[in-house]
Amino acid sequence: MTVPPEELRPAADFPPTTRERWRELALGVLRKSGVETGSPEEALASTTYDGVTIAPLYDASDLPGDPGLPGAAPYIRGSRPESGGWDVRQRHEVADPEAVIADLENGVTSLWLALEPEDLPRVLERVHLELISITLDAGERTREAAEALFAVAEEKATGGDAGVAFSGHPGTDPPPAPEIAPRLAGNLGADPLRDPETAIELARRCAREFPGLRAIVVDGTPYHDAGGSDAEELGCSIAAGVAALRTLTGAGLTVEEAFGQLEFRYAATADQFLTIAKLRAARRLWARVAEVCGAGAPGAGQRQHAVTSSAMMTARDPWVNMLRTTLACFAAGTGGADAVTVQPFDVRLGLPDAFARRIARNTHALLVEEAGVARVTDPAGGSWYVERLTEDLATKSWEWFQEIERAGGMATALETGLVAGRTAATWERRAANIAHRRDPLTGVSEFPNLGERPPTRPPHPRDVQGRHYAEEFEALRDLADAQESRPGVFLATIGPAAAYTARASFAANLFQAGGIAAVTAGSGVDPGGAAGSGVDPARIAAAFTASGARVACLCSSDRLYGEHAGAVAAALRDAGARKIWLAGKGEFAGVDGNLYTGCDALGVLRTTFDDLEVAR
Repeated sequence: MTVPPEELRPAADFPPTTRERWRELALGVLRKSGVETGSPEEALASTTYDGVTIAPLYDASDLPGDPGLPGAAPYIRGSRPESGGWDVRQRHEVADPEAVIADLENGVTSLWLALEPEDLPRVLERVHLELISITLDAGERTREAAEALFAVAEEKATGGDAGVAFSGHPGTDPPPAPEIAPRLAGNLGADPLRDPETAIELARRCAREFPGLRAIVVDGTPYHDAGGSDAEELGCSIAAGVAALRTLTGAGLTVEEAFGQLEFRYAATADQFLTIAKLRAARRLWARVAEVCGAGAPGAGQRQHAVTSSAMMTARDPWVNMLRTTLACFAAGTGGADAVTVQPFDVRLGLPDAFARRIARNTHALLVEEAGVARVTDPAGGSWYVERLTEDLATKSWEWFQEIERAGGMATALETGLVAGRTAATWERRAANIAHRRDPLTGVSEFPNLGERPPTRPPHPRDVQGRHYAEEFEALRDLADAQESRPGVFLATIGPAAAYTARASFAANLFQAGGIAAVTAGSGVDPGGAAGSGVDPARIAAAFTASGARVACLCSSDRLYGEHAGAVAAALRDAGARKIWLAGKGEFAGVDGNLYTGCDALGVLRTTFDDLEVAR
């Protein structure tokens, strides 16, 4: 049966919707929940670490303006006009040619090599440079690593590798053929702020001899890893990019050549919408810099390398990292990154093994091949929420960039502590939210598994610096695991299971986040499976004594707390309890503190460690 197009009206049977109607319905739900407000928008809104308001509802009136077309200024919708995916960039910190080849044979299209220069010839011996891009990360040995890469490329060209054609003479550093240059793209990792001479030398050489290579990486991830916000990462990266432009143009490169030597690196997190907006905002900001400098296409389109966040990765329950990096990779691809690195799930434990590298590269394949994320350009474009978030984030980032410029530029802002102070303040706010579990960490601060046995890995050859969101909770877990016997807290369940189960589970989850076992009457460790000891204070106190614990937590309903909390607390105190908590809110005789959603979980755990006299 063929239905005429005019009859295909999906919303025909529904009344038209308006913002006012939504407000009426939202107010009704809020009042039923006990929230009295005249503005559901304010009651349901949240705020990012940059002060950007996330509204509960967006419509066409929130669109900030025309974002342009993909591949055209201001490049919000992407630096390239076409879709088709991104460079799958895998990082290697060990000179293992077999691991490199395994990656390249199974979907990796770009190598990020944090190796010693002398290891590059051996690692790249069987690699077809014309088919991939190369990024080097050699730190203080950047110049040597670049020379080693140039030498490898020359040797392959003079050796007659299929598809590689170099002009010039043996012993020189000849340019690649034009058709090869885009595929031999890479990033030599020079930082113009730390070593301007190397940056200038490599930029000149790449601009004139290796047009497919970019000499300088403007890395925003250190500001993210220091605990900074998205706008702080963006503002710092734009300021560092401007500093690099000044260095290069001051050394004689043209504006177009200078823009062509920069690649930007950003962190991609499990907050998919903020990551999408961050990458789109970054391109807009850099397009504005290009406009002011008089740079035209293609240099005005920022080239981006997105790396899944190191700060969000956990050492505890590391398998959850697979989910975090999948979200981050999706967001990076949707946001228009040119290259994406998915960090292996076990990166916090040491050097990733072959299985972890396989999962990392297959994350890209699943998103591109199975989910079809790359079938269209800028799939988030036109979303009222994403467009508004992009605009607001770009505005906050530009304000921070201008503050850095007013302070004298990026070098001065680093030297005077302006950047460090700003990111440290953001970290303090973030750390407070993590401690209160307003920013939950699955498998660590929420739903921990005390019985897990994390895999072991060889240590990284280089120091892994930066903050990790889970570090404080994980430090307590490590301390608890190091004890001869696991510390425990007794959950004094009052009344029937229906009355105490929810709060007993909540309390058990909180204590276990610090590696502390939750012991209940009659069950040993399972707060939901205990028959409990009813409401008899004497029986509950006897169960507490039998558990061997020294800290207790009352768990029940508000009604039963009113009837029995004081008596049970007194019995527990007589039985030797050093500290008595109560799961829920309210003041009761004999109770020392409360556990509830939003309480300072880290503070509770540290106090409990002290009360249990856990050796540090």
